[in-house]
Amino acid sequence: MVRAWFMDDSSGDQRLPHMGQAVSMEEVAQLGVKYWQVNAEEFETDGYFCELREKEGYSYMDVIELSPDKLPGYEQKIKSFFEEHLHDDDEIRLIVKGSGYFDIRDKSDSRWIRIECLAGDMISLPRGIYHRFTLGSKVSSRYKV
Repeated sequence: MVRAWFMDDSSGDQRLPHMGQAVSMEEVAQLGVKYWQVNAEEFETDGYFCELREKEGYSYMDVIELSPDKLPGYEQKIKSFFEEHLHDDDEIRLIVKGSGYFDIRDKSDSRWIRIECLAGDMISLPRGIYHRFTLGSKVSSRYKV
């Protein structure tokens, strides 16, 4: 289940939680972020996942496995995901295995909100929202819907 919090000000490893004050998922939703819980082990044949994709109009899919032995230039790629950026389209991700953090800016644009996603968590960040991504402490697979 997704959790969110304001990031602390420490400058340690980006893959650590950097946990500060809790932020409710209602507050995160006010920023346009959507969240669903999906069966990570059977998502490709899961009726709920298929219905969700159709309802939300998600037609494109690709799979990325983020691990040193599967992704060429792993360390550099992880660093590039953690650079603040935005997209012209929504960014939709399903964590299939492992964990990751999506960081988004709060309403005042002054603090980072860290959203922890575990296997089965599917998240949609709205187009135009500044964000960044990093893995949790375990290697993770990521599924783009």
